[in-house]
Formats: sequence, C-alpha cells, structure tokens
Amino acid sequence: MKKLLIAAFLIVSAVTAQAQDINSYIELLRSDLNTQKKEIITEVMQFTDGESETFWKIYNSFENDFRKLGDKRVAMIKKYAENYDTMNDEMAEKLIDSAFDYRSDRLKLKRDLWKKLKDGIGAARAAKFIQLDNMIQLLIDVQISSELPFFEKVEEAQDSDKK
Repeated sequence: MKKLLIAAFLIVSAVTAQAQDINSYIELLRSDLNTQKKEIITEVMQFTDGESETFWKIYNSFENDFRKLGDKRVAMIKKYAENYDTMNDEMAEKLIDSAFDYRSDRLKLKRDLWKKLKDGIGAARAAKFIQLDNMIQLLIDVQISSELPFFEKVEEAQDSDKK
C-alpha cells in the first residue's frame, strides 16, 4: 500500500512538471489521479464481487459530486493566483471564507458517502475505505499546498521592500 500511495504522490509531482497551462494541468492531474485512486482502492480494499458492484456504484456517484466540488477549489486557486500580487484584507477574507466553505462542503460530501457505503458494504469495510480515501486526499492536499506560495498583504510587502 505504501508503494501505491508513493506512486500516486509521484504522479502528482510528474504531472505538475509536464503541464503546459493550468487547465491542461488540472485535466491531466484529474485523469491520472482517478486512474491511480481506482487502482489503489482495488488493491487495498480487495472487494468481493458483490461488494465491488455496490461500492463502485456509490463511489462513482460520489466522485461526480466531488469533481464538481473540486471545480470550486480550482476556481479558488485561480482567484488566489490572479490576486497574489495585489492581495489585500478584503480579498484575503473572501478567499479564506471560500476555503472554509470548501472544507465544510467536502466533509458533508464525505459524511454522505460514509452513510451510503455503511449501508451498502457494512460499517467496517466502509470505515476502511474512508480511512484510505482520507490518506489519499491528504497526499493530494499536501501537493496542492506545497505548490501555492504564501502571500503577504500588499502594504506589508511594500513596507518590507522599503527597508
């Protein structure tokens, strides 16, 4: 499992280096991640035939909703990039509020997934998947976060340039 998670992390890094622009980066990332996630899930979960059918039906519906939520995250990152050099308190507040909303929506979506999986494949199997999915999502979050530079408030940056 560690090798599969490391491979997923390396793919995220490789896609970052190969992308020509942000939109192609996003599509390449999503495509590679979806393929890798499915391989990791299949390897770790080792579903029975009955579990597999039930799981993938529920999971694919979740992934569709999660992709839409991911579009909001992408829009946030683009807004951050557009305003990086002119960041002020008002924009920083809007971006952070959006980030909190995203996290809240993501948690709600995961809770809904948990409930459906618990009913479909049992609580223990569903819990194992939720744990696995959280590990994968943490790797993705770390990679995204590592690519985003910290910003300084415009006035502070100008003051430090004067010194």
